Amino acid sequence: MDSTSMVAAAAVAFVGSHFLLSHPGRGVLIRAIGERAFQGIYSLVAFVTLGWLIWAYGKAPLTSPLWPVGGALWAIATLVMLLASILLMGSLIRNPALPTGGRANVFPEAAHGVFAITRHPMMWSFALWGLCHIAVFPIAKNMIVNVAIVVLALVGSVMQDRKKEQLQPEQWPAWEAKTSYLPFAAIVSGRARLGGFGMHALAGGFVVWLAATWAHRPLTGFAAGIWRWL
Repeated sequence: MDSTSMVAAAAVAFVGSHFLLSHPGRGVLIRAIGERAFQGIYSLVAFVTLGWLIWAYGKAPLTSPLWPVGGALWAIATLVMLLASILLMGSLIRNPALPTGGRANVFPEAAHGVFAITRHPMMWSFALWGLCHIAVFPIAKNMIVNVAIVVLALVGSVMQDRKKEQLQPEQWPAWEAKTSYLPFAAIVSGRARLGGFGMHALAGGFVVWLAATWAHRPLTGFAAGIWRWL
């Protein structure tokens, strides 16, 4: 197996084990070994497969880009990454999908802010991040890793909906009716209105966007985001 194929194998192992342990295998293992032991196995498998993926990525060569990357593509990716950063920061507060430590989830009366855009703002932030990195760095190993991130985020969102529908058969379907899986679909259909963003989403997202794009130069050796033009 060559080094690029090793990246693909590690990516499949990382994503596949996550889906297997998070959904069909979770209940079976918890009943067999208990919640605490399951969490230990889950963490160990995630750590090992992620470590394998990082190691394989470092060993794989820099192949030729599959398409030219010019200023226009960088500008689009820069703006999309700003949206992704806002979605990520907005998802951290009043998100019904996040664990509550045993407390009941709080569902807003209406979808506001990032939740008017999509009920899975965190997952879509990861997906947009992956798509942007595919667009501006289209070499084999990078595309494999970021396709894995996109699949994990978007398929994981669908699987989370199915799981939440079973665990919260009244609250989650009602939340689904007010929101959308696809970004902006609820707004277009009139089920939600754009607005109501908190400063944690707008200001926090802007700061994260600036810091993360700035960090590309010292970490990778090339500039990203607005720093390409500054």
